[in-house]
Amino acid sequence: MGKIKVLRIINRFNIGGPTYNATFLTAFLGEKYETKLVGGLPDIGESDSLYIVEGYGVEPILIKEMVRLPSLKSDREAYKKLKQIIQEFQPDIVHTHASKAGALGRRAANACKVPVVVHTFHGHVFHSYFGKVKTGIFKTIERRLAKKTDAIVAISEIQKKELTSVHGICAPEKVHVVPLGFDLQQFHDKKLSERDKTRKMYNIGDDEIAIGIIGRLAPIKNHDYFLDVIEAVLEKTIKKVKCFIVGDGPERNQIEERVNLLNAKNNNALVLTSWISDIGTFNAGMDVICLTSKNEGTPVSLIEAQASGIPVVTTDVGGVRDVVKDGETGYIVSVEDKNQFIEKVLDLIENEKSRSKMSQNGWNYVKDKFHYQTLVKNMDDLYGRLLEKKKNENKL
Repeated sequence: MGKIKVLRIINRFNIGGPTYNATFLTAFLGEKYETKLVGGLPDIGESDSLYIVEGYGVEPILIKEMVRLPSLKSDREAYKKLKQIIQEFQPDIVHTHASKAGALGRRAANACKVPVVVHTFHGHVFHSYFGKVKTGIFKTIERRLAKKTDAIVAISEIQKKELTSVHGICAPEKVHVVPLGFDLQQFHDKKLSERDKTRKMYNIGDDEIAIGIIGRLAPIKNHDYFLDVIEAVLEKTIKKVKCFIVGDGPERNQIEERVNLLNAKNNNALVLTSWISDIGTFNAGMDVICLTSKNEGTPVSLIEAQASGIPVVTTDVGGVRDVVKDGETGYIVSVEDKNQFIEKVLDLIENEKSRSKMSQNGWNYVKDKFHYQTLVKNMDDLYGRLLEKKKNENKL
């Protein structure tokens, strides 16, 4: 029997969980598979993450027409190209990752009669992104696509519940939970080897507490909330604090304006870094990592923070409770309770014992749960079951 052919299609190669997920599943799925990876290019304000893919020896096929926003012309062209790739490669499985790839890739796979079609929701746009009418349209599209999909992959139990009982995208038996996987050892190692170098690079004094937030500068990431928190924290603590906002995006100008105002009152306590490719080295210099999003799938920055031995403070959204142990590796706070968020950040600033305990707990919590080998094993099991099921159906 020949190799099992998998065509993996991702929205775009930007920094984040989908790129890592698709990369590890392409690079490490095993000898019995032949995998091709296809994807679009990053949006304006997003950092190109092709260095991640190529770093693991994967050479993807790029479709420049596969862009984030809906466009009749570019979507049609991307769909045609995907059909052509499917017809040439003749995959046994087409596995799409995230919404645009899922819409175009599943349609193309069905048109070409691919035996098994799988889709992974890395996040979703069913709340906090768009108004009621637009959200309703996206839900209708996803329900129709789900009917033509053999398996839906959710990256957390919370996300499975949202897809099934909350938003009614498909029946629970169609959804399989497969957590994301990462190459986390580097984050653990760099915490020990790179801390002094990183703190010197960013002029962080030995007596300063360094706080970071990592992500696109976009409304969904809620940086205004973060800046409200930091403004209050700087007023309440006598400790020296330095804050780093890592990322870029459409809200950069207004965030920069507010940062300048806060810096004028607080001795330049905030730094906008734009994107940083080596987050492991950056994390090594941090003491606390925050996340203030309104919606998340599986927040990669929190997994990487814990692997780096850094306690986190985060809003209670999406799959956060699947990746953070509240009170042990960090604090999870209701997005409505900004005062509690401020209190938890202050607690970690003031209490070195809390930081130290959570630092040790973080690595132990994520090292196996989110390792890419666990991801690969889980996906291999799912593919095997789906192919066997399809084989049995064809015998009938």
